[in-house]
Amino acid sequence: MLREGAVAAIPTDSLYALGCRIDDRDAVVKMRRIRAIDEKHHLTLLCRDLSEIAEYAQIDNSQYRLLKKVTPGPYTFILQATREVPKRVSHPSRKTIGLRVPDHPIALALLAEIGMPLLATTLILPGEVEALNGGWEMRERLEHEVELIIDGGACGVLPTTVVDLTGPVPVLVRRGRGALAPFEFDASVVSGA
Repeated sequence: MLREGAVAAIPTDSLYALGCRIDDRDAVVKMRRIRAIDEKHHLTLLCRDLSEIAEYAQIDNSQYRLLKKVTPGPYTFILQATREVPKRVSHPSRKTIGLRVPDHPIALALLAEIGMPLLATTLILPGEVEALNGGWEMRERLEHEVELIIDGGACGVLPTTVVDLTGPVPVLVRRGRGALAPFEFDASVVSGA
């Protein structure tokens, strides 16, 4: 169904996500409409491993070593997009993209079967602060919005930790499920000050 243009609810190691093919313009528009987000909201490429990340993001050796330490896992990394990323899905002014390698058997199996990364966004509906987390709830709320709901049971209540790697040092964008220790953030960032 994803190969044919579906938008799907997909379980991950943090929260459920809406996902579609990166090259499907209509599905991307639909995903943004469901979430009520504009083109300045970073979308994320779900990748099955680091070999796919290098195709879609510019990463140097130190960034690669850092990603290798923490993936797969509950992290989203903001990186400079390569030319392989369609302009309509990268951040319009920064030319960046979110990338992650989830540590969830269903998400990884789906990515392996599709044979390409999926474009995704956390499944938080407009006006809400928590993501949808149950199959019955997703079906009730999204039955006429998405073509596919993959019910993998409850995923959790924390989003990914988002780290911007576009500058000389990692910058914490959002504290989430992933540990902060691997990034050597300043103590004030880690303590939440």
